[in-house]
Amino acid sequence: MTTRAAAHRTGLRRTARQGIARDPAHHRQITPLARMVRLNAKPRTVTQVTTIDRIDTLILDIPTIRGHVLSMATMRTQAAVLVRIRFSDGSEGLGEGTTIGGLSYGPESPESIRSAIDTYLAPALIGRAADDVNGGVQLMDHVARGNRIAKTAVEIALWDGLGKRLGVSVAQLFGGAVHTRLPVAWTLASGNSDTDIAEAEQMIATGRHRIFKLKIGKRAVADDVAHVARIKSALGDAASIRVDVNQTWTLTEARRGLPALQDAGCELVEQPVAARYLGAMAELTRSHAIAVMADEALGGPEDALAVAAKGAADVFAVKIAQSGGLKRAAEVVAIGQAAGLGLYGGTMLETGLSTAAALQLFATVERLDWGTELFGPLLLTADILAQPIIYRDFHVEVPTGPGIGATLDPYKIEFYRRDRAPRIAVAGE
Repeated sequence: MTTRAAAHRTGLRRTARQGIARDPAHHRQITPLARMVRLNAKPRTVTQVTTIDRIDTLILDIPTIRGHVLSMATMRTQAAVLVRIRFSDGSEGLGEGTTIGGLSYGPESPESIRSAIDTYLAPALIGRAADDVNGGVQLMDHVARGNRIAKTAVEIALWDGLGKRLGVSVAQLFGGAVHTRLPVAWTLASGNSDTDIAEAEQMIATGRHRIFKLKIGKRAVADDVAHVARIKSALGDAASIRVDVNQTWTLTEARRGLPALQDAGCELVEQPVAARYLGAMAELTRSHAIAVMADEALGGPEDALAVAAKGAADVFAVKIAQSGGLKRAAEVVAIGQAAGLGLYGGTMLETGLSTAAALQLFATVERLDWGTELFGPLLLTADILAQPIIYRDFHVEVPTGPGIGATLDPYKIEFYRRDRAPRIAVAGE
C-alpha cells in the first residue's frame, strides 16, 4: 500500500470516529448537522414577480362651483386625466394628472398628458416589475423629457398599487406619517371683492377655512392692492391673507406691490414675477419683510436647488404634479428643508384622487410652516371618490387605508368622462 493510500484510509477511520462522513462526489466532509439540514430541506420555490399588465386612461370634465379667475385664464371646468394600472396578480393602482386652465398655465394640457401616457409611457412600462417604482420613474425619464404631469399620473398609480399589495399607505412607503390632518387654505378668485368677502366669511363660520389666498395680477397693481386691503379689513384677525400673482408682475411693479401688500396686512406673495427671473425673485426676497414664495419656478429638484442657491424665495410651494411625481416632490421638500426655507403644500386643483396622493406625502413632512391648499375637490361640483376627503375644523384629514387611501365612485366616473371608451395599453400588444 502506498503512503498516500494509507493516509487516505487513516483519514477515513478518523472521520468515522468523529462522526463525520465524506461526500464521495465532491470529497467534502459532511457533519451530522449538515446531514440533518439536507434531510429536512424543502424544495426551493420560485417567487412569481408581479408585472404591469395593462394601463387605461380617460379624461373627466367636471364643472367648478363658480368661475375661478386667474391672471392667465378663468376656469369653469376642470379636466382631469385618470390612470388605472392593472397588475398581473389582479391588483390595481389609480393615478391622476391635472393642470390648470388647459395650456394657459404650462406646456401640458389634458390632451397632451393622455397622449404622452398612451403613446410613450405605457408601452415602455408594460411587462415591467410592478414593485420597482423607482425603476419605472427612471424609465419614464429616459423615454420622455419633461411631461412631468403625465409621469406624475402614472407614478401615483404605481405607488398606489404597491401600497395596496403590501397593505400599507403610501405615507408608510415614504417613511411614515407624522400628521393625521393638515391646515388647509381656500383660494378667493371670483374677481369681485364683495363676493370674496362673503365667501370667506361663510368659510370661517362653517369651520372650513381661515387661511385665504387671493388671485391677483389681472388688474393694475394699485387696484389689486386695494382689493386685498378691503378683504383683509373686512375679515380682520380671523383670517390669514396671502396672494398669488402667477408671474404677472414686472420687477418694477413687484417693487411697488410688495410693500403695499405688506401694509395691507398680507403675509405672503406667491410667484410675483416670471419663474425664469431668479435674480428678480432674489432681490424681492432680500428687500422685503413680506414672505416671497416660489411656485412656477419649481419644476422639480433641479429647479428647487437653483432657487435655494440664489436665495430666490422664502417659501417653497411644493406641488406633486409640477415636481414630476411623489418621489421628485419629496426631493423638493428635502432641498427646501436643507436650505432652511418654509414649505407649503400646493395644488393643481386636482380631484380627490390626486389630493389623496398629495396628502400621503405631505403627512410625512415634519414641518409645513405655511400649511396646504389642497382644496381642489371642494372647488368642483362633484367629488369622484366613493369616500370623499374630510374637511373640518380648518384642516384636511389624511386618508387612511392602503395605497393612497382612495377609491373611485364608478357612477361619477361614467357621468363625467369625456368619451365612452378608455384608451388601453395591454401586455403583449
